Amino acid sequence: MLKRIAQTAGFAGLLAAIVLTLLQSLWVTPLILQAETFETAEPVAEHSHEAQAATHQHEHEGHGHDGEAWSPEDGWQRTLATGLSNLVVAVGSALILAGLFSLRAPSRTWQGLLWGLGGFAVFSLAPSAGLPPELPGTAAADLLLRQYWWVGTAVATAAGLGLIAFARHWALRGVGLVLLAVPHLIGAPQPDVHQSLAPEALEHEFILASLLTNALFWSALGLAAAWFFARGARQDA
Repeated sequence: MLKRIAQTAGFAGLLAAIVLTLLQSLWVTPLILQAETFETAEPVAEHSHEAQAATHQHEHEGHGHDGEAWSPEDGWQRTLATGLSNLVVAVGSALILAGLFSLRAPSRTWQGLLWGLGGFAVFSLAPSAGLPPELPGTAAADLLLRQYWWVGTAVATAAGLGLIAFARHWALRGVGLVLLAVPHLIGAPQPDVHQSLAPEALEHEFILASLLTNALFWSALGLAAAWFFARGARQDA
């Protein structure tokens, strides 16, 4: 079983990572590069002195006085770095799916799509309802508070969907619905002032691109994981 889980995670994760990297290279990354042109441009008049001072302090604390920290250049370096990061995330996500399959294996490959969409809802859709994907140069609330809310939302959504899908008693399914709603009733931490250096239309396109890209990634991951897991089960039999 451990071998089957590892093989499923490796093969499905690699396939899904390739899909995600291609989609990001074609749609998401160009939007980020476009937003970075606004971030590196001269600050406009309405930017507060406090924001400029905070940015100046961050640059000195993060990079030092002698130079800037290394970051991948646009082109193959950025694509390679993105692809490697995607591979780590995809294999980790596939491990979660394969582990769940060991408890309740899908009887058909297409059912892996449902599992994948569930992963999309847990790790992307539900958190994005309160903390949508952000372009460079977007004001944000305290990082630690956002992390707490994100983790809490993911856990509550996973538990809620699990109860709705697998609980037999209606009361437990009702608890699942409550769990889905609680993080959004509490609300995600928000900055004091909502502002972004990029145009609003670019922000909206980036949010749409990020969500659709993640939906396709999780769909591919769920289908691939279900197929490889079932293939491993047949070989073991």
